[in-house]
Amino acid sequence: MSDLVGKRAVITGGGTGIGLACARRLTEEGIETVLMGRNLDRLEAAASTLANARAIGCDVTDDQSVDRAFEACGPVDILVNNAGIAAASAFTRTSMDDWRRIQAVNVEGLVRCTQAVLGPMLKAHYGRIINIASIAGLRGGAYVAPYVASKHAVVGLTKSLSLEFAQTSLTVNAVCPGFVETQIVEDAIANIMAKTGRTRDQALAELAKENPQGRLIQPDEVAETVAWLCSPRSGSISGQAITISGGAI
Repeated sequence: MSDLVGKRAVITGGGTGIGLACARRLTEEGIETVLMGRNLDRLEAAASTLANARAIGCDVTDDQSVDRAFEACGPVDILVNNAGIAAASAFTRTSMDDWRRIQAVNVEGLVRCTQAVLGPMLKAHYGRIINIASIAGLRGGAYVAPYVASKHAVVGLTKSLSLEFAQTSLTVNAVCPGFVETQIVEDAIANIMAKTGRTRDQALAELAKENPQGRLIQPDEVAETVAWLCSPRSGSISGQAITISGGAI
């Protein structure tokens, strides 16, 4: 029997892609999963496919929405900060509104959710916070400056919190995938096609070549790493930014 049976995990952005894959994998470990996000209908549809899951609407950019969601959820043992957005444009065409919109979700939303769970986690003497960052949080990238900056912030926050809570039972880690086969990547493919005139196959190849294995990462591969980080057996792993990128560095 899994040593995670009976734990409760919140997954933000849990209705699709990496978030849903994480929910499925954690459910297999006997964890109660709580899917949070803005699209409640989509979340409820996703939760209905899982054995022990529920959906709670939450806008991570809104203080009151986050407070209500986590109050409705109850004590949390595991938080997977997965909610995120991306956009591509030249830096010279990036408005401050565009910049703030990405930071509001990818950084400030993560901070709000993390602060919401810390107190109960520390009292419960068990806690796992796993931040879904990106390989973009470890290196640069042209035409995605706001996204890259946001993911660097996530990695930096992960390292800081790990040190701040090192004398507790809480661990904080980041998972940094390369391009994952999700809607965000589909949007990136559409953007490449629109701006360059390339075919879908050509646009996909442009992204896949960033992975030395020549392919997109699958959401289940990310979920498997998340599940390991949730386990008591990973208790000495904290402050890490673990890449899932086929060897890209």
